[in-house]
Amino acid sequence: MQNFRNYYAILGVSREATIDEIKKAFRKLARQYHPDMNPGDQGAEEKFKAIGEAYEVLSDEGKRAQYDQYSRYWKQNGFQGSTPWAKAWGNRSDKRDSEMDFGQFGDFNSFVDELLNRRTSPTSPADRENEDPYRPGTTKKTYTVPRSSPRNAEANLTVPLERAYTGGRERIRLEDGRSLEVNMPPGMLTGQKIRLRGQGVAGGDLFLNIEVPVHPFFQIDGADIYCRLPITPPEAVLGGPIEVPTLDGLVKMMIPPGVRSGQKLRLGGKGYPIEGERGDQIVEILIVTPRDLSEQERDLYEKLRQVETFHPRSNLPV
Repeated sequence: MQNFRNYYAILGVSREATIDEIKKAFRKLARQYHPDMNPGDQGAEEKFKAIGEAYEVLSDEGKRAQYDQYSRYWKQNGFQGSTPWAKAWGNRSDKRDSEMDFGQFGDFNSFVDELLNRRTSPTSPADRENEDPYRPGTTKKTYTVPRSSPRNAEANLTVPLERAYTGGRERIRLEDGRSLEVNMPPGMLTGQKIRLRGQGVAGGDLFLNIEVPVHPFFQIDGADIYCRLPITPPEAVLGGPIEVPTLDGLVKMMIPPGVRSGQKLRLGGKGYPIEGERGDQIVEILIVTPRDLSEQERDLYEKLRQVETFHPRSNLPV
């Protein structure tokens, strides 16, 4: 059969593939051959179109059934000259079985145009054979792709905390292979939706579901940010200025002399922006003792132990 295309081979799936397997294969190939990833590559563009056509047919149960019927019939001897018939499954919800005359299609492209409703006025094989599209007084038949109704779509987007905090313009790549530049708002949170007008299906809207992963240092609680800051025993005893990481960078904070492990200090206005208001950053102090000491450090700690007057176990209730 002229122009026949094996959609299963194009997507790299078996004839028994499930809808999920077909969808997964399509997404992988669409990303690989998308024009944005292959600028100026005509071969990749044609491959991308073929992948899209294969997916449009095989992802729809009715179209896939008709394609499978057609695939079996076109291989039969005498197909071109006979009139094979088969049940059409264009709408599984219709309980009545209709019949499709596969003999009306002179080639595979004619069948696909009919299947995808791309012909405005199908013609018989005899009409096509006798028709001269360039004869004076005649016009070429037009092929149109029907415009689908706009539908909203959703996609998941994982955003690191630092980028969720600042927002700004970012280029993201969707599962269908498209690349979009998005102006993300500052202060994004897990569960938030960002609406991109006109980026859905056939002009509908695209909603990005934001997920901000757990950060190894910062913990968001409402508008406040919590963190645990390790300090040395001398820093705890003597106090003084110390640099603390924040979402704005390093900030100096005064440690009071004699600070305790577990004590919480507050950095005002260094929290997370929620609805235009920013909370505080709560810094929990964690006193950490060194494990590997140099000889000089060990000597100093030994001298300190000999002269120190602090006895934390003097008042034990036993």
